[in-house]
Amino acid sequence: MDLLTAISISASGLTAQRARMNVVSSNLANVQTTQTPEGGPYRARSIVFMAKPVQEDFKAALADKLNEGMRGVEVLGVIEDKEDFKEVYDPSHPDADERGVVRMPNVNVMEEMVDMLSATRAYEANVTAISAAKSMALKTLEIGK
Repeated sequence: MDLLTAISISASGLTAQRARMNVVSSNLANVQTTQTPEGGPYRARSIVFMAKPVQEDFKAALADKLNEGMRGVEVLGVIEDKEDFKEVYDPSHPDADERGVVRMPNVNVMEEMVDMLSATRAYEANVTAISAAKSMALKTLEIGK
């Protein structure tokens, strides 16, 4: 594995974690949203990752034999949480039904906070890996002097 491959793998991790943070931000921003354009309360979303080969062209396929088992990550998609909406009794709310119950989004703030912290740590780990690869490349150049 060359140093650029290591940086490429970590860069894919940065992109994936950024997408994860966007989904967490969207969920947290809509924790009280009772109306959406699709109708009904906001439905929590989560992100699905998929391991992908580091490079996909012929040269890379040849090099992949040397780097066998090395995988980056990509976002496969964003899915909606199928969990039921929360029901809150609040007859004064404009979206309350005839029983005075309001259907609230199925966003769990604690789970979102844990997911946000996890994404932050993964992002930091990828940045550290890129820094280490860069440091190794610089040390290699010093050997050639």
